[in-house]
Amino acid sequence: MKVYRQIDGLRAALSEYRCAKRRIGFVPTMGFLHEGHLSLVRRAVGENHISVVSIFVNPTQFGPNEDYDAYPRDFERDEGLLEKTGVNCLFYPSVSGMYPDGFSTSIKVSGLTEGLCGAKRPGHFDGVATVVAKLLSIVAPDNLYMGLKDYQQFKVVSRMAADLNIQCNVNGVEIVREHDGLAMSSRNVFLQKGERESALSLYNSFSLVKKLLAEGIVSPAVMMREVVIFIHSHESTRVDYVEFVNPDTLKPAESLDGPFVCMLAVFVGKARLIDNMTFNM
Repeated sequence: MKVYRQIDGLRAALSEYRCAKRRIGFVPTMGFLHEGHLSLVRRAVGENHISVVSIFVNPTQFGPNEDYDAYPRDFERDEGLLEKTGVNCLFYPSVSGMYPDGFSTSIKVSGLTEGLCGAKRPGHFDGVATVVAKLLSIVAPDNLYMGLKDYQQFKVVSRMAADLNIQCNVNGVEIVREHDGLAMSSRNVFLQKGERESALSLYNSFSLVKKLLAEGIVSPAVMMREVVIFIHSHESTRVDYVEFVNPDTLKPAESLDGPFVCMLAVFVGKARLIDNMTFNM
């Protein structure tokens, strides 16, 4: 595995592979890797001739009161984990390299970004769409791999790539969970002693949804109320949102008698955790 800090160096290397008609797979990350990230990397390694992983904590997707400075970072640890996967290229750019003086461009994806995390974190998805567009321009992969834990992010990037005619397959990879169901996340490190059990309220909410559906409850308002009560019955939890949305448009579902996605964002102590599950009724 070779580490690239400069855009031109990575581009030159990938150009040679591309001229040799090598298929390139790409996994963008913000580092502090866990098994969820590594599942994406293994897909990229297994399905392509050349695999690329980026580590870049993108400042433009963090709000002024969010955890950019506190976001966990450990490059040496991440590098060691990636070495074991067989990935070919690790791209580790600086903020000044990605956003040089005078940078003044932003990409906004309308329609998919107004609700859910987009409503709670204004400007977040503009930052996501912009940095991923830049990374796709730099890497020019055949295949992009993204985890479905960030379901809204996956939909936004898919829409952006289609709208901008970026020739890349955007592949969603299923959520990787701990043995007890907790979705793997870099932010799990922020959970304090005693909060880990409360964090399971997100995953266990999906069992409650299944139970209520079996009882004939199809009203989103009723379902939302019951899920919020359930989550708040756990210590140190504060619901940011509970939503039931159309899988394609992310608009609120009018009834739960058809396919929908249950989307959750919950503060457990200081950690803001997200999770989701698709229900095909």
